[in-house]
Amino acid sequence: MTDAGNVASAYDRWAASYDADKNATRDLDAVVMRRVPLPLKDRDVLELGCGTGKNTKFLAEHARQVIAVDFSEGMIARAHQRLATSNVRFIKHDVRETWPVESASVDVVVANLILEHVHDLAIVYFEAARVLRAKGEFFVCELHPYRQLIGSQAQFVDPDSGEIIKLTAHVHTVSEYVTGAIEAGFQLRGLGEWIEEGAPLAPDTPPRLISLHFVRG
Repeated sequence: MTDAGNVASAYDRWAASYDADKNATRDLDAVVMRRVPLPLKDRDVLELGCGTGKNTKFLAEHARQVIAVDFSEGMIARAHQRLATSNVRFIKHDVRETWPVESASVDVVVANLILEHVHDLAIVYFEAARVLRAKGEFFVCELHPYRQLIGSQAQFVDPDSGEIIKLTAHVHTVSEYVTGAIEAGFQLRGLGEWIEEGAPLAPDTPPRLISLHFVRG
């Protein structure tokens, strides 16, 4: 089985307990998504890695329509249970392959906690540029590279076996995130480094998340 297949299978196993597990990264990502100045009203949004729909629900409440993509059937099934709205369409797909979305058909692309599972970011950036309309916006929120370098990665305890499951993850530097987007024709509008409220900022506890806001040229 490929790495992507292993990751999808792991998320299938995680889906049942994902929302209930203690997960500071997931919770902070939801806070960031709601705080960043990303215009959504009357806009068509493509969400990459929708998971159980924690951000999909928020996006659907503000956007005209949302295409929510994930490669885990288990996660999408949970998202379906969370949302009962006509302006969301779910697609099971691996973002490392050409996206089943028409060129110049969306205004915003968001990718949250997914790029650590993608080895080569180029396909994501160039596909985002392809599907976005002129001046479209691309928002990325990921586990901070500094956290990854001290050993943080997506993981969970399997509720059936008690086994700790660590998902395949790739470390991307800040410069990789930025220069990869520039090479695909994006301009950097904003960069944020985030730590949960009340947590100390120290050498052994760097920012938990990094966010990047790009605009298509």
